Amino acid sequence: MNYLAHIYLSGDNDLVTVGNFIADGIKGKDYKKFPKDIQIGILLHRNIDTYTDAHKTVRLSTKRLHENYGHYSGVIVDILYDHFLAKNWSKYSDTPLGGYVDTFYDSLEEHYNVLPARIQKMMPYMMSDNWLLSYASIEGISKVLDGMNRRTKNRSGMDKAVHELEVFYKEFETEFSSFFDELIAFSKEKLNELNETIL
Repeated sequence: MNYLAHIYLSGDNDLVTVGNFIADGIKGKDYKKFPKDIQIGILLHRNIDTYTDAHKTVRLSTKRLHENYGHYSGVIVDILYDHFLAKNWSKYSDTPLGGYVDTFYDSLEEHYNVLPARIQKMMPYMMSDNWLLSYASIEGISKVLDGMNRRTKNRSGMDKAVHELEVFYKEFETEFSSFFDELIAFSKEKLNELNETIL
């Protein structure tokens, strides 16, 4: 899953959410250097990724992209699924997406000192272009995919994947909706488990 889903699945603890958000940049056992709640967020993120990568519904989505994008298919699906979460946000939260995102940005600023340098450098761009809110539109997702393609020095061709999104829109949305309900249940269970086991 991509940024918005990881943030949402963290629950209402700001430090767990920060941990989940920064997790990709924390390697191996380095998570143990952080406070307990951030550790929980990092481990929750890893569990969400493992669950997602192995899920049969997600694999249906990635299979549709594999011929054109190879091992980048999973990254693309993560981004497309964030689009459907943003688009259907009111189904999952009573807080409007704009307000939810602003609260998250405020939390990042509040906990700036614990963020890895890479995240600190990324934050101004993320906030000024309001990445998380932009996911709700196809235009916004197109910009994200274009940026990801540039990061691969144009090798991935991910910028072209908006074409598959438009052609197979209903299929992707159905797969997301089916999968995300299961992922919410998994994440709540895993979060409870981590709260009990991380000292």
